[in-house]
Amino acid sequence: MHYNNDIEAVNALHLSYKAVKNEIGKVVIGQDEVVKSVLISIFSNGHCLLVGVPGLAKTLLVQTVANVLDLNFNRIQFTPDLMPSDIIGTEILGEDRHFKFIRGPVFSNIILADEINRTPPKTQAALLEAMQEKSVTAAGQKHILPKPFFVLATQNPIEQEGTYPLPEAQLDRFMFNVQLQYPSFTDELTIVKNTTSNQELSLKKLLNADQIQYFQKLIRSIPVTDNVLEYAVKLAAKTRPDTALSTEEVNKYVNWGAGPRASQFLVLGAKCHAAISGKFSPDIEDVQAVAEAILRHRIVRNYRAEAEGLSVERIIKNLF
Repeated sequence: MHYNNDIEAVNALHLSYKAVKNEIGKVVIGQDEVVKSVLISIFSNGHCLLVGVPGLAKTLLVQTVANVLDLNFNRIQFTPDLMPSDIIGTEILGEDRHFKFIRGPVFSNIILADEINRTPPKTQAALLEAMQEKSVTAAGQKHILPKPFFVLATQNPIEQEGTYPLPEAQLDRFMFNVQLQYPSFTDELTIVKNTTSNQELSLKKLLNADQIQYFQKLIRSIPVTDNVLEYAVKLAAKTRPDTALSTEEVNKYVNWGAGPRASQFLVLGAKCHAAISGKFSPDIEDVQAVAEAILRHRIVRNYRAEAEGLSVERIIKNLF
């Protein structure tokens, strides 16, 4: 895969993104913004958390993405009795009296961590190392995961029975926190029509692992101007209460804000958002377009904000 210059490569990414989005849209109806966020996180080499009540096609979306991108895909159903070895694998004694490592389902390109907040912290933490290091350690041995590697996790709203909220440090590993809403009436009509008939859809495989890795490198090499860089870093800094840049509203309603990882993701996300839109450098609008999904799970409101019904989204919008 070779392009004469970065301009050609960005154009190729722009066209590939549109083709992939249209192909996914044949199966996943009306979740355009969600699909966009998932694809941006993949091209930016980040992980994505999908939050929504059961039945909003979160699992279907991830399966469809893996299918269209021609990547290996494993689904791990998180349950209260799941152990770390059920995810990363385990050592067994072979016939030759030597221990050998049997790989767990985490050894795949795309991992769907289904209902990640239904499992205890010990097992959640096992996935954490894989997400951060792109490797797992078993019996002192390090095993490298395949490339590209993404975790797309689904989470039920915290109010539901039997859930273990993800700790802040773990939430911080996810580039995006994407909220799924109920479909509109017309979208739901289409969904019900498509899923209650004999219609069989075969999807085209449009990108492979090598192409995705190429585009990931391309996005990192996209130039960004100083004013956009400063805007992204200031935006993250403004969320931290009682610091030099924090706003009055943040000081009043926020317990703690986004760390430096948020600034990195804002810049990467903006670069990717620009590239898939066919632009060669991000501007402030690109930063704002990805900011909500990046900052949403990194801002912790205090009781006062909850009592007054001030949402995290509102706080973020006011920072713009």
